[in-house]
Amino acid sequence: MTRPITHVWRLLRWGRILARHGALRGLERDPNTPPPVKRLIKLAHVGVRVPKVPRYADAFQAIGPAAIKLGQALATRPDLVGEAAAYDLARLQDAVPPVPFAAIKAAIERSLEKPIELIFASIDPEPVGAASIAQVHRAVTLEGHSVAVKVLRPGIEEEMGRAIETYEWAAAQAEALGGEIARLRPRLTIATFRQWTLRELDLRREAASASELGEHMAAEPGFAVPAIDWSRTTRRVLTLDWIDGIKLSKRADLIAAGHDMGGLASCLVRAFLRQAIVDGFFHADLHQGNLFALPDGRIAAIDFGIMGRVNRQARLWLAEILHGLITGNYDRVAEIHFEAGYVPPHHNQAEFATALRAVGEPIRGLPVKDISIGQMLDGLFAITRDFDMETQPHLLLLQKTMVMVEGVATALDPDINMWEVSGPFVKEWLRDELGPEAWLADRLQKDFRALLRLPDLLRRIEAAYPIPGAAPPPPPLREVEVVRIGGGWRYVVVALVALAAGAGLTAWLL
Repeated sequence: MTRPITHVWRLLRWGRILARHGALRGLERDPNTPPPVKRLIKLAHVGVRVPKVPRYADAFQAIGPAAIKLGQALATRPDLVGEAAAYDLARLQDAVPPVPFAAIKAAIERSLEKPIELIFASIDPEPVGAASIAQVHRAVTLEGHSVAVKVLRPGIEEEMGRAIETYEWAAAQAEALGGEIARLRPRLTIATFRQWTLRELDLRREAASASELGEHMAAEPGFAVPAIDWSRTTRRVLTLDWIDGIKLSKRADLIAAGHDMGGLASCLVRAFLRQAIVDGFFHADLHQGNLFALPDGRIAAIDFGIMGRVNRQARLWLAEILHGLITGNYDRVAEIHFEAGYVPPHHNQAEFATALRAVGEPIRGLPVKDISIGQMLDGLFAITRDFDMETQPHLLLLQKTMVMVEGVATALDPDINMWEVSGPFVKEWLRDELGPEAWLADRLQKDFRALLRLPDLLRRIEAAYPIPGAAPPPPPLREVEVVRIGGGWRYVVVALVALAAGAGLTAWLL
């Protein structure tokens, strides 16, 4: 267990770096920041020249790999860090200096328990990408297949573990102060971040996520997921098919190659909706660097370290919310928020519907290029504050991915209308899920499961109400007040109880 003084020292050291980049200014000026936190920020600013424009992404980059991952997580929480900080943190793309190939080669051989010559016919010593947690090399298997080999950076598990422990400690101290920061649930944010990180530190989990997503996306022929080479995949090494395509960030190259930009944008939106609403399992890091246009016109995704899940009920609520916003049915959207428990019941549902209308009407039906995402988010965050809505981490991850997909789609086709693309898809899925056939199938499934539970229910009833004439139940135990005067007295009480029980047993036998 790390001592508090160690956590404080780490936070002060990181705070000095953040201060030098102006990354603490917004937090210091925020009226919701608790006074003790403001005092610590002032201490971090002593002797530091603060730049006029905060550079949040640069600050997290300077702190190290763990901070880069935390910054990427905080980029999904503009309600927690502010819109400007979240926008700047979105620049974090995991670009870090690569590990020397000698260390990577040793890690591959140690993980796969073979000399590298018996694993790959060739492997490029220059990485094609170096991120905060792992780096990727191109290789050719002994069978002649081109593959990408992702390898964890040596020592990254220990480094991430130390940092996350301090993040958890700091979040607990901040949440204990109460007020607005407690409503934003920073401990839950760090817990979600810990889950992401643990998944990314086990490349078998990432391989399994890619495999599962590939099975689901078979229904969307325009979206491809590379196959996993399981014989060359372990906890620290991931091997998958090499993707030959053009990154979606290179718009000029896509046009020169003859790709249909509108078709790519629509395909990406449909693929994300299928993942998020139909399957409830979505790629949560769909930025332009992770998406490629293949020569045959399909879109391929890579990097499956951050994935999101949404259960069926939440997906139904989400689909109805989207459909309600698209059609202007704000009363139904408000009703869903109260059904789901997103809004505390002491608030007025009609007032909440009016607040939603104030945000939704100005943007409904407009092309994405004419919508101010900043103004929309500002309005939504004001609603969460006014109606005491607690943070829902799974919905925040989904919201962040939705905004990311919207940004990529808009960069491909500035005239795309997300409402027009998503509306028919959402409406059809809702008809399938909420129609009479779906209701009957759900009812039959629930009743059948109830029938299967009947034998176990009968056994538990019989155990609670035994048949007359069976063995008598044991006598009830008398309550004994335990003396709590130091640890030693507990052993004295236990000894006295044991002696009394022994004496009673002896008398009964005699």
